[in-house]
Amino acid sequence: MEEKQAAVQLRNITKSFGTVLANDRVWLDIYRGEILALLGENGSGKTTLMNMLSGIYFPDEGQIYVDGREVVIRSPRDAFDLGIGMIHQHFKLVDVFTAAENIVLGLREHGKLDLKAVGRKVKEICDAYGFEVDPQQKVYDMSVSQKQQVEIVKVLYRGADILILDEPTAVLTPQETDKLFAVLRNMRDSGKAIVIITHKMHEVEELSDRVAILRHGQFMGDMLTKDTNAQDMTNMMVGHSVQLNIDRPDPVDPKPRIEVKGLTVRSIDGILKLEDVSFTARSGEILGIAGISGSGQKELLEAIAGLQSVEKGTISYIEDDGSREELVGKDPLAIAEKGVSLSFVPEDRLGMGLVGSMDLTDNMALRSYRRGKGPFLDRNFPRHRAEWVVSELAVSTPGVATQVRKLSGGNVQKILVGREIASAPKVLLTAYAVRGLDIGASYTIYDMINLQKEKGVAVVYVGEDLDVLLELSDRILVLCGGKVSGIVDGRHTNKREVGMMMTRLGGGKSE
Repeated sequence: MEEKQAAVQLRNITKSFGTVLANDRVWLDIYRGEILALLGENGSGKTTLMNMLSGIYFPDEGQIYVDGREVVIRSPRDAFDLGIGMIHQHFKLVDVFTAAENIVLGLREHGKLDLKAVGRKVKEICDAYGFEVDPQQKVYDMSVSQKQQVEIVKVLYRGADILILDEPTAVLTPQETDKLFAVLRNMRDSGKAIVIITHKMHEVEELSDRVAILRHGQFMGDMLTKDTNAQDMTNMMVGHSVQLNIDRPDPVDPKPRIEVKGLTVRSIDGILKLEDVSFTARSGEILGIAGISGSGQKELLEAIAGLQSVEKGTISYIEDDGSREELVGKDPLAIAEKGVSLSFVPEDRLGMGLVGSMDLTDNMALRSYRRGKGPFLDRNFPRHRAEWVVSELAVSTPGVATQVRKLSGGNVQKILVGREIASAPKVLLTAYAVRGLDIGASYTIYDMINLQKEKGVAVVYVGEDLDVLLELSDRILVLCGGKVSGIVDGRHTNKREVGMMMTRLGGGKSE
């Protein structure tokens, strides 16, 4: 059998940022007619490597060959000239432009721009691969999935036949993911080379033909997907065996702890974020919150924690003896003193929750400073707590006296989530607790959340990964456009049902 020619060969690619070695002499081959999954933990150098191929970074050392010829890629335009296009995790579209205008933006078109001709070419691309893009539709009217399709069509319009997609399913529903996979398979079958950067193992198994694994910036090897499995790939990524199942102990003596009735919330600029939301969170149970990004998850948790003003509705805190206290109108400090702890991991971890210029101990003290007697702060308690979080979550830090801003994003997040869990809450509100964390740290946090549940804490868990939400939660509240689509039993539902409810197509059982 003749050796097939690689579309792209990366040889000894090395890239450093200051003292951090992001890629260390990486070798990688990419073939046409194949979907390659590029796997690795956070910080393993996956995106950096692909950013060099797409012209965003320039390698310190090494060679890139396209179709057997050595090339120099100094900009995204150089990459496009070689047929290489990258679709980034965060879309780069102009909201007020149409799909067609975004697709030709930045191109040197000869003569007057003919948007009708652009529309015809876009339709040809859509028909060839199964995209659903209306060239005349404005970007601000599009769903996340439609915007992503515009980004892919944009690189195809520029002639790309080597496509790189960074975490392409991060914000898609299961139904949208199915459509994307169908399109990617059509593109592969037409002879295009496709690389997906991902961390979702079941998607790797379902979609890819071959898997390449990076660890700490080094290439660990590649293999055909059919010859491996999720456990082996994870062990190779991490360097040791990782338990890949999430326990779901039965709820522990569940009693109503937080009762929300008719909750309506508007943003500062008057946009309706939550409308007539009602549910009960129980002690000793994990209530998962599912929904497409921006469906009101953030506002819901902030309203319970007292950080969001409420237009109407009630939020009752219920004691073990059944007595109730209304939380709406109370300040966040009074609510926190009841034992309601909010661990919200925002996009900007240092903008909310932690102070970058303070060390680990002082950031713990933000939670516990009221323990001091008189004007003096008890420093032993927050220091012990900081040491516990560093030890339990394997935080990579020189010590608890290190400033938080000197830590990597993943380590900052461990501090934030660990601090809230360590504060011994009665109610733990946690959003995006594992966003950006590697597999080992993610499973440690799932275990810690389950431990809180076993201690009788009422856990409200907002997450991006539907598979995890289905494995971890006892019940799942599904939000769609700020309204409750339904509440389902986590043990007796599936991804399809929840996905349909997220897009308002399902009618789950209401509580």
